[in-house]
Amino acid sequence: MKRLKVLVVLLFAAVLTLSAIFNRTVNSQGQSPSSYPDTPLTATQSATLANLTNQADKVSGTGFTATASWSRFGSNCGTGINCEGSDPFDTTTFVFTTGENDRPLAADVCPRACPSCFTPAECGDLGHAAEAPAAFDRQTNDPNFLPQGDPIPKFPREKPAPGNFAADEFIFGLVDEKEDGLGPVYNAQSCRECHQNPVPGAISQITEMRAGHNDVNGNFIDAPGGSLINDRAIDTKVQERVPPLYTAGIVGNGPPIAAEEPVRTFRTSLNVHGDGFVEAIPNGTLLAIANAQADASDTQVQGETIAVPVLEANFQSNRDCANPNQPCVRRIGRFGWKDQIPSLLSFSGDAYLNEIGITNFLIINENTSLGRFVGFGSGFDTVPDDTACDEPLPNCPTCPCAEDKERDVDAFTEFMRATKAPPQDKDIQHDARFAADIAAGREIFVNMPGMSYSCSVCHVPAILTARPPTAINGGQFNVPNNLGFKIIRPFGDFLLHDIGTGDGIVQNGGWTTRTKLRTAPLWGVRTRTRLMHDGESLTFREAILRHQGEAAEVTAHFQLLTEQQKRQLIMFLESL
Repeated sequence: MKRLKVLVVLLFAAVLTLSAIFNRTVNSQGQSPSSYPDTPLTATQSATLANLTNQADKVSGTGFTATASWSRFGSNCGTGINCEGSDPFDTTTFVFTTGENDRPLAADVCPRACPSCFTPAECGDLGHAAEAPAAFDRQTNDPNFLPQGDPIPKFPREKPAPGNFAADEFIFGLVDEKEDGLGPVYNAQSCRECHQNPVPGAISQITEMRAGHNDVNGNFIDAPGGSLINDRAIDTKVQERVPPLYTAGIVGNGPPIAAEEPVRTFRTSLNVHGDGFVEAIPNGTLLAIANAQADASDTQVQGETIAVPVLEANFQSNRDCANPNQPCVRRIGRFGWKDQIPSLLSFSGDAYLNEIGITNFLIINENTSLGRFVGFGSGFDTVPDDTACDEPLPNCPTCPCAEDKERDVDAFTEFMRATKAPPQDKDIQHDARFAADIAAGREIFVNMPGMSYSCSVCHVPAILTARPPTAINGGQFNVPNNLGFKIIRPFGDFLLHDIGTGDGIVQNGGWTTRTKLRTAPLWGVRTRTRLMHDGESLTFREAILRHQGEAAEVTAHFQLLTEQQKRQLIMFLESL
């Protein structure tokens, strides 16, 4: 009888999902295998992408699915992908369980004969991984990596010099104006504008917008100038909007933009607190999580890992990774809703241009406005995109600057690497009124009644970062002590999954990624009022019920829980 009830719920969920697919504006057609392969692009494909996309999407399509494999030489992480010291089949670097103090086995490598094996003094610091510091306290995660610094006045006489946490946080929140190079099209005037709740670097209700369409063959095509539709502009005539734009000829005397772009989606801002630890997760560990998911769920669940360009490793020789005759350094993507970004410096350079409109040494050309040139010389942008600095940059005398002459992208990156992880609310978890229910909800999160796996198969509770000084990001960064060999509790796997909410947009992965999105890490989720990638779910229950696709069976079993059990699971989420 119970099996029949599960079948009925699954059939009902399938009907709802099909109805949503055929009625939502955001669809999931995307590009076909023949035109958008999950393998490195050919020379012709790369050249076509280079010619048809503007700066916001220059590296779109230059990624590919990375798959671990065995050979007589051992395991590997895919063509050209460095495993970064972690075996892609090693299941000891993460856990699917949710005990408050559960630790990956590799976090404690001293002999198990010692009494607890959790005290560093027993086997030395190298034998036991420390917990990543977690707090919303606006303090550095390690003063030896980045000193705290003195508080910065609200209106300092001059911009503080980077190099301490307080100064870097101030620069992260600094408002850019037209004279700084803002725009011509943009979404915000500072990083903090999109990442602030409850402290700088956290999340917000701010969203960005993307759009495109599918051609007659089912291929996803960006809107003119790229899928990103900026919400703001320094001049009303260059304001972007989802086409059509019949008066587009007011800029450049061109033709109207008459075609519709029916594939549309919003993307909520993400938490960058703790992202330094996420950056320090080895490629091999992310692949190992994907492999373990398939085993744990009998192949019902398996995240997709895509190898994407590391901008700082390619900007001097193959800036857009569009030249197939030049090397292109790639890494497993882990940032952004499509895993389109592999490192925090790449993230900083990408966001500084695409969200604020500031060109920088990684991305030197302005975005267009719906494909129309609006950069310096057009009459709209008043700040030239100089490719050379007025003075040589420290440690890189040949690096270009563009509008970001002071290399603020470095300060953004340093700040994110020094933030603490989002904390759980221990007051809620240990309050006598809630503790028993939250403990029961935690157990359901990892052991859904009637199933061999649960929510935690994707929302991975604990992951171990790489040991210092492992080289990551194509050799551009060595994991420091403050980030290395640490246990983080993100409740996420940083992989792409199809849970029936795919936004139809193809960015840096293959054609299959049109239906997939990165698992939202649940650390700090209690600070979010708008859930899922588009912010359209306003309660935890609504968000859970939207999970279909790979998550359909878990959602069906959630429906079979008692109201008390559902409430307990939601109470656990309210404590994260």
